Amino acid sequence: MNVVVLKPLQHRGNECIGIYFEKSPRLNGAIQKYAGARWSQTNKCWYVPLSKEHYHKLAMALKGLATIEQSALHQYLADKKNKKQADKIRPITIIKRSDAAKTTVVPVSNQGNQAWINKRDFVYKKEKISGVNGHIIPAMHQRLKLKAYSPSTIKTYLNEMSQLLSLLKDIPADQLTPDHLKRYLVFCYEKLNLKENTLHSRINAMKFYYEQVLGREKFFWEIPRPKKHLILPKILNEAELGRLFKALPNLKHKAMLFTVYSAGLRVSELAALKIKDIDSGRMQIFIERAKGKKDRYVNLSPVLLDILRAYMRKHKPRPVEYLFESEQTRTAYPLRTIQKIFEDAKSKAGIDKKLGIHSLRHSFATHLLEKGTDIRYIKDILGHFDIKTTERYLHVSKKDLVNIISPLDDLWRKGQLEW
Repeated sequence: MNVVVLKPLQHRGNECIGIYFEKSPRLNGAIQKYAGARWSQTNKCWYVPLSKEHYHKLAMALKGLATIEQSALHQYLADKKNKKQADKIRPITIIKRSDAAKTTVVPVSNQGNQAWINKRDFVYKKEKISGVNGHIIPAMHQRLKLKAYSPSTIKTYLNEMSQLLSLLKDIPADQLTPDHLKRYLVFCYEKLNLKENTLHSRINAMKFYYEQVLGREKFFWEIPRPKKHLILPKILNEAELGRLFKALPNLKHKAMLFTVYSAGLRVSELAALKIKDIDSGRMQIFIERAKGKKDRYVNLSPVLLDILRAYMRKHKPRPVEYLFESEQTRTAYPLRTIQKIFEDAKSKAGIDKKLGIHSLRHSFATHLLEKGTDIRYIKDILGHFDIKTTERYLHVSKKDLVNIISPLDDLWRKGQLEW
C-alpha cells in the first residue's frame, strides 16, 4: 500500500498540510476530489489548509488507498499548542532603565488616561502587542478592507503599523503626537537603518491609521518624508533579449516571456491574463484591474499573436480560462514559477546582470523611447499614474546620448591635446 506523508507547510503566508507521496494518478484524483487538495508548483507537493475539517476530509479520501505517516505534523501542532499556552501566561514586558545599561530606553509614564514618551530615542525590541493597543490592527484591517485596498497593500500596512505597536508596549498609540512620530522615524532611519522606500511605507501605514481610522485632520502635514533614492531601471539590450528567448525550449515558457516583453506587462498582469483578454480583431490585450485597480488596453503584437496561437494549438492540456494555467490546479500560473522561468532562461543565456523578470517591462519601455515613441503614450501603455514614474526611462535611453560629444573629444579634434 502507498505511504502518504503529511508535513506542516507554509504556503503563500498560510499554514497548510503538505501531502507527499510517490507519483500516483489514483491518489491524485482522490485527494483532489474528496479533500480539495491543490498542487504547489513551488513546493512540488499537494496541500490543503491546516484545519481539522480539511484533515478529516484528507483522512477519509486516503482511507483504504494509503497509510498515513504524520509524525512531523503532530510535532508541529504540539509545539504550536505549547507556544499558545506560554503566550497566555507570559506577562507583558516593559523595558525599564535598569534593564538597559548600554541602550536608550522607552520610558513609560501613565497618569490616568495620559501617556507620553519623554525621551528622544527608542529601543527596538520585538514583543507581543500590548492589550492597550490590541484594537488597532483589527480596526485598521477592517478599514483597509472596506476601502478595497489590495491584499499586498493591506499586508504591508498592517506589518508596518505592527512594528510601531510592538515597540510602544503599553503606551497608547492613539495618544501619540506628530512630534512622537517624528522621533520614531528618526530612530527607524538612524538605528534600524531602514531604506527610504521602507520609511515611506511606514509613514503611509501610520498616516492611514491616524487619518483614515481615527479621523484626525491633516495629522501628517507636519511630518516630512525622506527623499527617495532615484533607482534607474535595469534593462536588457536587444542582443541579450535574443539570447534569452533562444534559451527557452518550452513553447509555453517562451510565450510567457514574449508576452511580458511585447506588451510591457507586470508579472502579476501576465498571470491574471485570460484567454478572452486577447482581442485579435482589434489587435489589443485587455489588462483588467492592474496596479491601482486600473483597466487598460495595450497593443497586441502580430508576432506575439502567432506565438500565442501556436501555443494554444500545441499545448496539452489546452487552457480553459487563464491564458497560462497551472496544469495541476487549472488556476492562474504561480508568480514565483514565472519568475523562476525567467531566472533559468537568463542563466542559460549567460546573462550575468542582476535583474528579474520586471526588467523585460523596463526594456520594453526603454526600447520604445529609443525608437521615438512619445513618453506620454508609454505612460499610458505601462499604466503609470504619474508621468514622473515613466520619466525614469529618460535616464536610461541612449537615443539622445549618442549625439552628445564629450568636451575631451572636442579638444582632441581641435588639436589642443597630446598624449
